[in-house]
Amino acid sequence: MEINFHKHFDRQFIKLPQKTQQKFKQRLILFISNPFDPELNNHALSGKYAGRRSINATGDLRAIYEIKNNSVYFALIGTRSELYS
Repeated sequence: MEINFHKHFDRQFIKLPQKTQQKFKQRLILFISNPFDPELNNHALSGKYAGRRSINATGDLRAIYEIKNNSVYFALIGTRSELYS
């Protein structure tokens, strides 16, 4: 499985505190080993994000991704209120 990051994701990610970035990196390792680990709360999205999925990066931080041609593309990262409002 190939992991890619959209430029929007990268821009949002570098604005996060260092500690939060580290937490996401830990969750990414977990995601690579088991994308459906219960700790990630991996679930399909609807509405404007239909066709994409979300994982929990921290308590309130979500990472939205999609799968294309056996590759994972992380598109966005942010709090629930930032992403879903």
